[in-house]
Amino acid sequence: LRTTPCVLDGERGEGAGLGFAGVAKGGGGDVKGRYAMLNPRDSVADWVVAQLPGMGAGWCPPGVLGLGVGGSPEQAMALAKRALFTPIDMPELLARGAQDPVERLRIEVHQRVNALRIGAQGLGGDTTVLDVKVATAASHAALLPVALLPNCAATRFVTFTMPDSGPAVLPPPDPAAWDGIPDALPDSAGRRVDLDSLTRAEVASWQAGETLLLSGRLLTGRDAAHKRMDELLARGEPLPVPLQGRALYYVGPVDPVAGEAVGPAGPTTAARMDKFMPRLLAHSGLLVTIGKAERGPMALQAIQAHGGAYLSAVGGAAYLVSQAVRAARVVAFADLGMEAIYEFEVRDMPVTVAIDARGRSVHAVIPIQAA
Repeated sequence: LRTTPCVLDGERGEGAGLGFAGVAKGGGGDVKGRYAMLNPRDSVADWVVAQLPGMGAGWCPPGVLGLGVGGSPEQAMALAKRALFTPIDMPELLARGAQDPVERLRIEVHQRVNALRIGAQGLGGDTTVLDVKVATAASHAALLPVALLPNCAATRFVTFTMPDSGPAVLPPPDPAAWDGIPDALPDSAGRRVDLDSLTRAEVASWQAGETLLLSGRLLTGRDAAHKRMDELLARGEPLPVPLQGRALYYVGPVDPVAGEAVGPAGPTTAARMDKFMPRLLAHSGLLVTIGKAERGPMALQAIQAHGGAYLSAVGGAAYLVSQAVRAARVVAFADLGMEAIYEFEVRDMPVTVAIDARGRSVHAVIPIQAA
């Protein structure tokens, strides 16, 4: 909770005891939320499927879609959010078949969204959503409010009931759930890149869709740091850290705990930095940016014009990404906290070339939105 205040939402019900749902999440899913007031005879499934391409990959698919149907506008949003925090059971539902209209809607949306082939991280494939959850409420006969909220691949929540006396005791997760995950991650697949000797010619040789393993010194910076750098460049003042020939990772790292170089360090949505790209690439000599999801035309044109590249790191896997970081130190804008510019020392950090120096993008399935 160092960077975001706790959001509390409660309601009274009958009976004794207190039920809680604790949710730890980033903002990517909520940013991509959608709402519409449909006509009663409109197709909810048609509307949902139409939203997905425009939502891009910033919500870190594959994940879960929560739909709130009915009630009032604010009720629909609350229903969509609460619908997300129930166990995934789509495989069981598909096996037995739908038994009511809500289950038919869940199956239809699940199948049609996956048929779009947006895929994991927006890189294509037949798994975009793992499940579709629907919560409904009564509404005026002339209205059909519908809200859509996605949950990313990192669906982190716990539900429990507070006992009459004493604290609630939550059993720790079984470590066996993570067995085999490190072994499934390739440690040698991909072209190895030395960030300390990066050249424009080497960047020009990368191909869209190629996997790279980054090692060396990697700078970080996101919204607040970009705003300050842009203001300095606009005034003709030098940047606090030279960016010539460097790579910049869009991340606000979490504080480390004992034995860690850095806490979870997953990428943030790159499109928020698009408006800074033309000036930054033109005046700083920055070669490479790293984030998640697609970029808009402003950034794509700047990358192509200056012979740079945009690399996509894995969203929703912040802890795993942080395992590639061997050391971290603040090098500028320390007063910004987690939004300061850090310098990471990384080893074999896996990324995908999402936009190469010729402007070719791997996010062709997703309509690139204007920044």
